[in-house]
Amino acid sequence: MKAAVVTEFGKPLEIQELPVPEPGPGQVLVRMEASGLCHTDIHAAHGDWPVKPNPPFIPGHEGVGPVERVGEGVDAALVGKRVAIPWLGSSCGHCRYCVSGWETLCPSQVNTGYSVDGCYGEYVVVDAGAVVEVPDGVSSLDAAPLTCAGVTTYKAVKVANVVPAERVAVFGIGGLGHLAVQYARLVGAFVTAVDIEPDKLGVAHQLGADHLVNARTHDPVEEIKAVGGADVAIVLAASPKVFEQAYRSLNRGGRLVCVALPGDDAAIKVPIFETVLFGISVIGSIVGTRQDLAEVFALHAAGRTRVIAETRRLDQVNDAIDEVLGGRAEARLVFEF
Repeated sequence: MKAAVVTEFGKPLEIQELPVPEPGPGQVLVRMEASGLCHTDIHAAHGDWPVKPNPPFIPGHEGVGPVERVGEGVDAALVGKRVAIPWLGSSCGHCRYCVSGWETLCPSQVNTGYSVDGCYGEYVVVDAGAVVEVPDGVSSLDAAPLTCAGVTTYKAVKVANVVPAERVAVFGIGGLGHLAVQYARLVGAFVTAVDIEPDKLGVAHQLGADHLVNARTHDPVEEIKAVGGADVAIVLAASPKVFEQAYRSLNRGGRLVCVALPGDDAAIKVPIFETVLFGISVIGSIVGTRQDLAEVFALHAAGRTRVIAETRRLDQVNDAIDEVLGGRAEARLVFEF
């Protein structure tokens, strides 16, 4: 099979010919139809985070395709079903996080395209219990971004407990942000979209954002405060400065939802006095569960959301990464096989 491989941190990915992997006990072999390019894949390829993957490895955790073969102990009825392969490649299934519906916090979790080979290949072997079936009403091209960008922002809106008529500011309109705008609107929020690229703000406008802020030309804190402040600020831009702006835009009782992961073990200053007196919450939100992803697919199949994506070939992987890093990708880039 053809696969894009990280051979060394910071180096261009190599397109290699590799053997098709065999599914072991409890695993399935999936033939890729589509796989999204997530910023996390770029962080993995560059070794940006404190816990690093081990090259060589195949990145990618937004894979969609049919099950071709199953390993020992897996129901053969899965063969032929189209499934999504998310970031959570497996979890222990019995810790207090797993049994309470928070398997994404399992301390023994395995992550697709990070601790095990992922979806930037024509085939991938994954844990059968981790995949989520894709409904007929959702195309593979749409399902790929929904598998991470969608479920991550859906979960961020969920954990923020957004209620109708609250004001939600989405910092960073791109592969994740254009979906966050839609999920916030689905629960009845007034949405402010913040970005530095006019084209991305144009996308947010098309998707129903109530207020647009170009943070390159205007102070987002002042602009958000001028329209009533933010009850919730969801940060999807990997910049500590943006997290600080988001915090300062909050109203009393506001919730800062941290989603993006800047490199170099970045940190922000959280003023204790204001946080306590104004009842501010700082929430970390990491992807979503299998149930969350099933809900994301159900909403999309019902026509409630729209995915904006452009297709690329796998051999364009390095150019695609440059597009994302340069802010030139309108929303999500998806490799089609």
